[in-house]
Amino acid sequence: MSEIKKSLNFLEQIIEEDLSKGLEKSALKFRFPPEPNGYLHIGHAASICLNFGLGLKYDAPVNLRFDDTNPEKEEQEYVDAIKKDIEWLGFKWADVLFSSDYFQQLYDWAVILIKQGNAYVDDQTSEQIAQQKGTPTLDGTNSPFRERSVEENLEIFEKMKNGNFDEGTHVLRAKIDMSSSNMLMRDPVMYRILKRAHHRTGEDWKIYPMYDWTHGESDYIEQISHSLCTLEFKHHRELYDWFLDRVYDQNKLRPKQREFARRNLSYTVMSKRKLLELVQDGYVKGWDDPRMPTISGLRRRGYTPSSIRDFSETAGIAKRDNVTDIALLEFHIRTELNKIAPRVMAVLNPVKLVITNYPEGKEELLAAENNPEDEEAGFITLPFSRELFIEKEDFREVANKKFFRLKLGKEVRLKNAYIIQANSVIKDDNGEVIEIHCTYDPDSKSGSGTEASMRKVKGTIHWVSIQHALEAEVRLYDRLFTDEAPDSHKDKNFKEFINPDSLNVIEKAYVEPSLATAAVADNVQFQRLGYFNVDPDSTDDKLVFNRTVALRDSWAKMEQKK
Repeated sequence: MSEIKKSLNFLEQIIEEDLSKGLEKSALKFRFPPEPNGYLHIGHAASICLNFGLGLKYDAPVNLRFDDTNPEKEEQEYVDAIKKDIEWLGFKWADVLFSSDYFQQLYDWAVILIKQGNAYVDDQTSEQIAQQKGTPTLDGTNSPFRERSVEENLEIFEKMKNGNFDEGTHVLRAKIDMSSSNMLMRDPVMYRILKRAHHRTGEDWKIYPMYDWTHGESDYIEQISHSLCTLEFKHHRELYDWFLDRVYDQNKLRPKQREFARRNLSYTVMSKRKLLELVQDGYVKGWDDPRMPTISGLRRRGYTPSSIRDFSETAGIAKRDNVTDIALLEFHIRTELNKIAPRVMAVLNPVKLVITNYPEGKEELLAAENNPEDEEAGFITLPFSRELFIEKEDFREVANKKFFRLKLGKEVRLKNAYIIQANSVIKDDNGEVIEIHCTYDPDSKSGSGTEASMRKVKGTIHWVSIQHALEAEVRLYDRLFTDEAPDSHKDKNFKEFINPDSLNVIEKAYVEPSLATAAVADNVQFQRLGYFNVDPDSTDDKLVFNRTVALRDSWAKMEQKK
């Protein structure tokens, strides 16, 4: 049976149409152009997967270009983090480039625009310029400096470049149309004076180009065939083309800008500014906090590159803004970890269980499947002894018929081990159970083939041998916000919706001894509890685990109850 050809998204259709009209396939070239003013998040992952995915589909180069035109907010730290994230996602770029590589060329072209009569220096303040731009329903008015002579504009612009003026005293504006229905075409600013050190060019420049002037010309310099931007840049396309028209050489490829919807995710925020607020105000412990939607945060939480790529493919490329349910992202990591994560025993809220008829001092090794979803994963051995830890939630002195775990006078199976019956308890002065006494059926060992081992009991619970268990810290992460769209409320600050239970730290949990060799970032399933990974905070003395995702979507159940 022949494979069903996968339908093309609308951007691929545009590319295919361009190829059918004569664009050479060898001319295809894409780029991912982040500004290095923060860490990448799951929304950026959509653009990364789109651009690099097109590169793979068409065997075309993809540049990583940093749009570094604002020295006030950009840092080398962010450049390094962005590179790390893209590589971790599994993609390779053709060249690492910076808009700052083109500062001289952009300046030279700006001089040409002045000589063409297409740009002028304006001495007005930013407030005056904003006021005389008009409104969408009211035409703007020309700047009093709009008709300066070419010679005067060139002289002042050079002095701006040389640092002869203070910040805010002059800007270079394109001379387009102050009555345009597109507000962006009303003589936009091309350069402003900023006497700030740049992370790459240092103090060489006293003026810096604006994004709209820089972006399209950078695409042109690099001969990008398709410049794919998010929808907020749709109205910028007219200006993108106007600037290209001023410098375009007919013998070169002309870039084409097209737009797609940005990826918005429920129960989080995607604004770098707002994410920075969360970091600076101490709501999270850094850009890589596992509650953050940043790629570094997702990586630390235990998400895998393939789960994020699969999520991006499933969510697709849209023409209109929409919100993707975070449950879809969680579904993809659950699906993957179910296939690859080893099953291990861990007890987060321990209570002591003593098997009174199990010989004192006896130890045995029990066989357990490493991962029942993977036939090649094999088996591991678990040490078993007379004294165990089980979860407090797995025992009740008295319970109704719907409680299938351990209760007095009733039986359950210890996972991969024996059937036990609870007989009595020891309590502390507050009446809390601190020790459960049980008896076991020696013939009921899992997998032994005896008639007793095949006896059916309704409940199975997990455990760890106290003598062999490793102490660990476990961090239970949940969604950072309680509201699906925390930044959509005009009358409330998004931080009002922060989930007070987004992190619960269990300082003393116990895990099976096989985890002694676990390495940072290893993924495991704590049986019956969820998927976890080893955090970088782990030491030789104590492991630290992050909950990546629960076994089931508990939020969906909560929503159904509302």
